Amino acid sequence: MDIQPKSVHGIWSSRWTFILAATGSAVGLGNLWKFPYVAGTFGGGAFVLIYLVCILLIGVPVMMAEVLLGRAARKSPINAMHHAVVASESRSAWRYIGWVGISSALLILSFYAVIAGWAMDYFTLTARGALSEVSGDDAVLLFSNLVSNPLRLVLWQSTFLVLCFLVVAAGVQRGLGRVITVLMPMLFLLLIVMMLLAVMKGDFYSAWTFLFAFNVDSITWRAVLEAMGLAFFTLSIGMGAIMAYGAYMPAEASIGRTVLTVAILDSVVAVVAGLMIFSIVFATPGISPSEGPGLMFISLPVAFGNMTGGYILGVLFFFLVVIAAWSSAISLLEPAVAWLIEEKRISRPRASIFLSFLVWILGIGTVLSFNLAKDIKVAGFTFFDALDFLTANIMLPLSGFAIAIFVGFIMGHDLVRAQMVDLSSKYLERWLWLLRYLAPIAVLMIFSMGIYDKFSSV
Repeated sequence: MDIQPKSVHGIWSSRWTFILAATGSAVGLGNLWKFPYVAGTFGGGAFVLIYLVCILLIGVPVMMAEVLLGRAARKSPINAMHHAVVASESRSAWRYIGWVGISSALLILSFYAVIAGWAMDYFTLTARGALSEVSGDDAVLLFSNLVSNPLRLVLWQSTFLVLCFLVVAAGVQRGLGRVITVLMPMLFLLLIVMMLLAVMKGDFYSAWTFLFAFNVDSITWRAVLEAMGLAFFTLSIGMGAIMAYGAYMPAEASIGRTVLTVAILDSVVAVVAGLMIFSIVFATPGISPSEGPGLMFISLPVAFGNMTGGYILGVLFFFLVVIAAWSSAISLLEPAVAWLIEEKRISRPRASIFLSFLVWILGIGTVLSFNLAKDIKVAGFTFFDALDFLTANIMLPLSGFAIAIFVGFIMGHDLVRAQMVDLSSKYLERWLWLLRYLAPIAVLMIFSMGIYDKFSSV
């Protein structure tokens, strides 16, 4: 059987286009929002070190496997898994990995678009000077006014999804490729500019000490588990996006070196974002680095509104968040669009608009979870809570676990070797060992932690 078919969607123009696209998928709200507050909660430096080790030993091996599956078939995740199952003569149940990935991507996008809309709203608030000299109580009120207004949330959710539709509908090279090659350099440039401003206006020394001072006392079992989970999820593993992007990867590109480059860029963005945010936090009295999820939408606006040069920093920061969210969101829409094109033979624009509308409808449930339907709960879950728990704690870990097991044990060695021709036998065996043993154990621990956390608090 031909293990290297042609893609009907096109191929990235270069290895670096894939790197930028995969980095864009990985770099999102997780890097700019979750990483800083989780690092702050677990004490900084020691947590960052554990996180980086987990990226290398857990995230990179599974990401390589996901790219391998996509490139071997040159198809959407659903059809890529069908191709791999047939080629390896394995049980057909393994093909459901693709279905879980695409389903989780669409569910995540449905609430991701709503949260990205918050960032768009805050960008406009900051740009028109609404955060000038804002107090802590004012910041809480601003955020409360936003999430309690369903029409306002729907407006921003709709705007964000239209931006995603326009990119995906234009195709792999003319849409995704072109936009990514503009967005990602812009994101890196904005990070550098904001980092320089944070050094000049903030308390960079305290931020550096906080993130890189190695405090042995902060290394707890809980911190290790959190680092594992964050490393796994910030690389966009298990949601079909990386498998779909892998289908467009040039055949001559090295999967190992390319994925490692993506992981390094993703980690650099997370660490630089942490330094930037904590420089601002430590320069602002009354704000703690362990503020939690409210750090971005409540604490930072107070800092921006009350520091010299805060207007420029605030505008750049929320613009950066919007760009990061946009580059991630298009990767969540693409896998399902690719499948509709392959299976239903409909045009890319039609597939894109149909799925964008479906995601928009699902997103209304998330919008209402913060206002009109916030008191409607089933088993303690609002609609948003249920989607978040289902995807983050069940679907993604199980998908990542299944990918590791399938490529590590089930997929034929010759099929794997055909995509890893640049790896020596020694490094191939090391990668397979990490994929077969360390990664599945780590992912099961992440899965168990998420289930325990949710139901122990009920």
